[in-house]
Amino acid sequence: MSNRSTSLTQLALRKFKKNFWGVLSFVFISLCGLMAVFAYVLAPDSSRNANQMHLSIHSKAPGFKVKMLTIPSQNEASQSALEKLIFGTYINDTEIPISTYSVEGEELVISEYIGNGEKGMEKKVSLEDFPAGLSTDEIVKKYISDKKFLLGTDKYGRDLLSRMLVGARISFSIGFIAVFISLLIGIFLGAMAGYFGGKTDTVIMWIINVTWSIPTLLLVIAITLTLGKGFWQVFIAVGLTMWVEVARVVRGQVLSAKEMQYVTAAKALGFSDLKIVFSHILPNVMAPIIVISAANFASAILIESGLSFLGIGAQPPMPSWGSMIKDHYSYIILGKPYLAVIPGLAIMSLVMAFMLMGNALRDALDVKN
Repeated sequence: MSNRSTSLTQLALRKFKKNFWGVLSFVFISLCGLMAVFAYVLAPDSSRNANQMHLSIHSKAPGFKVKMLTIPSQNEASQSALEKLIFGTYINDTEIPISTYSVEGEELVISEYIGNGEKGMEKKVSLEDFPAGLSTDEIVKKYISDKKFLLGTDKYGRDLLSRMLVGARISFSIGFIAVFISLLIGIFLGAMAGYFGGKTDTVIMWIINVTWSIPTLLLVIAITLTLGKGFWQVFIAVGLTMWVEVARVVRGQVLSAKEMQYVTAAKALGFSDLKIVFSHILPNVMAPIIVISAANFASAILIESGLSFLGIGAQPPMPSWGSMIKDHYSYIILGKPYLAVIPGLAIMSLVMAFMLMGNALRDALDVKN
């Protein structure tokens, strides 16, 4: 039996590898997942939520460069490497975009950046604000740098690339958690309905049909408003609305599988109903569940983006691709469409990748082909 299952797995894997779009989507999703995990390592702005604001350089185009003066803070928060990886760095330093600078005695004279080639207001910074023991040249070399914003800046002057990388965490988190919740509820209820039938099936199907009849987005909004706005509330709300389709698929698969000879043999050997369902039937009907999970992952990303666009998803300053579109959709007609187009393309490409991978998994796991 194990040899047969191994050979079927190898056959499905070979079929999947032959699907160009499926493999490409898998590689793209894996790269996006790695970027999400190491977002704060890769992001130019490693502050928590990539929330370093510079209003003087707001809404700049991709590739924008500016000189940046960093005035170090006297109070540095101690953080472990793991904490920095997960939550970002607690940065208390002050960053000031500047146009020009010069050293006069014990002071650094800077001209703040205001754009359009104009010279901003002059400001004096004492050299005593920098660590002692450094020469003037060392201070200039270490604390004044040319900063480049590869994807430009948003309307608050935050680095858009950093916000996109950290925002990818929201999309992957909502996908994993929502799919996990939907599988947990859907597989259990679907298996119970399909295996036991009768009144159990009638009651569960009634619950499924009632839930199915309510528009998904409306149900998510209702649950979100009940639980409150926030990061985890959205995950739970989306997961509680996605189990219905899983339950219907599992119910249909279990109805067919429970008539098979291996189930009859398991009953004859005296195995309990729960052992038969979870140890014998479900492992043999996992193929369609895997496929529907990929589709649900894509749906969860779209739903979260929609909720963030409506303002009831992840709350500021936490970056979310949907909230980025909400903040900048008006810029489409103001000559800076990239502020809304970039997160829109990210959502579209990630959702399409999951759908293509789901289709490839469906073809690979189809025993009829």
